[in-house]
Amino acid sequence: MQSITRQELEQMNDIDRDDFVLINVLPRETFEKQHIRTSINIPYENSDFIDTVESVAGDKDRKIVVYCANFDCPVSNKAADALEQAGFKSIYDYEGGTEDWLTNH
Repeated sequence: MQSITRQELEQMNDIDRDDFVLINVLPRETFEKQHIRTSINIPYENSDFIDTVESVAGDKDRKIVVYCANFDCPVSNKAADALEQAGFKSIYDYEGGTEDWLTNH
């Protein structure tokens, strides 16, 4: 798992949008209040989290970027670790999350 910055995520969104999946790992209620426009919601708390990510990604080699609320939120790190342990090869954690993104857009 690698951490990425807002600038790196912006570049991925501009250049490689079809090459990765951006996943908000917070509960649906939180996602519905605010999220990064290009993201989808797959809550880490769901028992089928890994299977759903694999279904959406298509395979375990696709780039996955996970994020949660902000730098203090531990959920994206836990989700990234779980995905790596499940065999996903390219996992990125946008630690700044929704707060960092929306503050700067």
